[in-house]
Amino acid sequence: MNKKSITIGILTMLMGLTIMSFNYLCKKKDYAFDYMNKQLYATSKQAIGEFTSYAPMEEEVEVVNANETPEEPVETKEASKKNYYIGYLQISKINLKRGFASKNSKQNNVQKNIFITKTSDYPDKDKGNFILAAHSGSGYNAYFNDLYKLKVNDTATVSYKGYVYTYKIKKIYKQKKTGVIGIDRDFDKTTLTLVTCTNNDNKTQTIYIAELVKKEVG
Repeated sequence: MNKKSITIGILTMLMGLTIMSFNYLCKKKDYAFDYMNKQLYATSKQAIGEFTSYAPMEEEVEVVNANETPEEPVETKEASKKNYYIGYLQISKINLKRGFASKNSKQNNVQKNIFITKTSDYPDKDKGNFILAAHSGSGYNAYFNDLYKLKVNDTATVSYKGYVYTYKIKKIYKQKKTGVIGIDRDFDKTTLTLVTCTNNDNKTQTIYIAELVKKEVG
């Protein structure tokens, strides 16, 4: 075998190795890209929660209780035909009275009703936090449009399972819309949290923290 044939053989072998290495690196690159996409999706889903499955709003998350799974009432077909509301929020100062559906109901949708967030407790949980969100603005579903008129010490009531829970507002604050909010409350208290877009400000949300002051038969 002459030197020319040996040289051609070596070059052919090197080209083959180069092509194999390139294909291997491409596959590794694609794998890494897919992995990062999956991780990014998982992180986003964890931060935003399931709220986006119901409506295009950011999720309101109480991080401390995020792993708890409160017991949810089950709607019967008969009850859902007549009235799917399981309770009512009433704030006399702003002439608001609106029902809410259970968390596992299709009617628990911010486009249709006041929305109970997925990390929320129900009103009857001791030291729990009942978290409600709704739109503000001029739309038909802007149920929380007048919340900006509320002040500290104003009251709100929730009717649920035969009881009326009276709450007094203790704190009002704003946060930027980031997909997640921090809920600044006393965890030794039973609380109601209301969340909506800030009046005349599309970059922030306003959070109202109210504490339970009275529970009576409704």
